[in-house]
Amino acid sequence: MKLILAIVCNDDSQSVSSALIREGFFVTKLSTTGGFLLVGNTTLLIGTKDEEVERAIDILKKFCTVRNQVKKPDAAFGAGLTNYSLPEEVSTGGATVFVLNVDEMLKM
Repeated sequence: MKLILAIVCNDDSQSVSSALIREGFFVTKLSTTGGFLLVGNTTLLIGTKDEEVERAIDILKKFCTVRNQVKKPDAAFGAGLTNYSLPEEVSTGGATVFVLNVDEMLKM
């Protein structure tokens, strides 16, 4: 048994969770906040059999797209402009996926 933790962009969370549910996966959604852009993410908890992990990952790959976004500068508060205070374009989206072994799962 495996537990897949998938951290996905909020923009992708509805479509990917719907696709996983359509394919018979049980999905729990948690609202989370990322540390890089300080924007909302969704963490999906997916419990599945070992042999179904690749199928779940394929669905995540299909629906979690990478996109470019402008990162707003940090507030300088009188410190003046630096290279770190200018807007820059960064890649966001996609998914960060952890696959963990589960010794036991109980559904009550």
